[in-house]
Amino acid sequence: MKGFDSKFTDFPDYILSITEEIWEGRNIHSLHDYYSSDIVVRTPAGISIGNKDVIAQTSSVLNELPDRILLGEDVIWSGSPEEGMLSSHRILSQATHTRDGQFGKATGKKLCYQVIADCHAINNQINDEWLIRDQGSIVRQLGHDPKQFAIDQIHAEGGADNCNKPFTPEQDTLGPYLGKGNDNVWGDAYVETLKRLMSAEYSCIPEDYDRACQVSHPSGESGYSWSAVEAFWLGLRASFPGATFTIEHQIGREDPLMPPRAAIRFSLYGKHAGWGRFGQPTGANVYVMGAAHVEFGPRGIRREFVVFDETAIWKQIALHTG
Repeated sequence: MKGFDSKFTDFPDYILSITEEIWEGRNIHSLHDYYSSDIVVRTPAGISIGNKDVIAQTSSVLNELPDRILLGEDVIWSGSPEEGMLSSHRILSQATHTRDGQFGKATGKKLCYQVIADCHAINNQINDEWLIRDQGSIVRQLGHDPKQFAIDQIHAEGGADNCNKPFTPEQDTLGPYLGKGNDNVWGDAYVETLKRLMSAEYSCIPEDYDRACQVSHPSGESGYSWSAVEAFWLGLRASFPGATFTIEHQIGREDPLMPPRAAIRFSLYGKHAGWGRFGQPTGANVYVMGAAHVEFGPRGIRREFVVFDETAIWKQIALHTG
């Protein structure tokens, strides 16, 4: 790969290797090498600029979850070494809540949760990132209600006027990556499915999903078959019936020894105006930053992984309702 260290065999190897080196190898200092000094990192909780913030946040998480391991389930990517490449890295994290931190007093509980990180890399460095962690799953495993966790977080951060505000497009800073992914039949197929779902065309589910599909959805939810797919997507859309649904990025790929697959980053932006996944309508203006991976088989989508941060959504609602 032109511009990348020769020790990396390909782009997925680069992403998987540096993740292991930083987190499990404890070489946090290497973030100075692998992350640009002015990297833009967006999460549902907010936005940060620069690798110094990344180092601080990484150290904080490792202090609270010192045995955390990051199992790289897949890297779905697009681009070229010359122009830059975008990886959508799906991670299964396992950890023990060993010390006090952002999730409260240490509980000793074992955690297992999903993360999807979209990273733009060129010349051996990552300089733009969208990181979505399933915070709802973490707090539920620790015995907290995500809504109450968000309210408590607001108080702990100094109240509504002083707390850290969840990410919205108005906060965004233009980073170096301006691409939208690639032109591929599998990315197009999943985008079409999502557009139909967001248009309340739930009748497409038996057409587009294998009857024996396996799904992994936010807050640690998992299930099988069409009913699980409908319950999730209908519940989400019902909460934000008039919100604007946007495909922010799409990738489709076919690789040796892998099923055809797609990685999509999407957003919902609008009013919490309906009864659904997030309870009684409040009129809050909410931004949902989401990411999804799917794998296709001969009868449609066989596996679907969707991640968003439930606590960031509840925080936006709580800031509106007081």
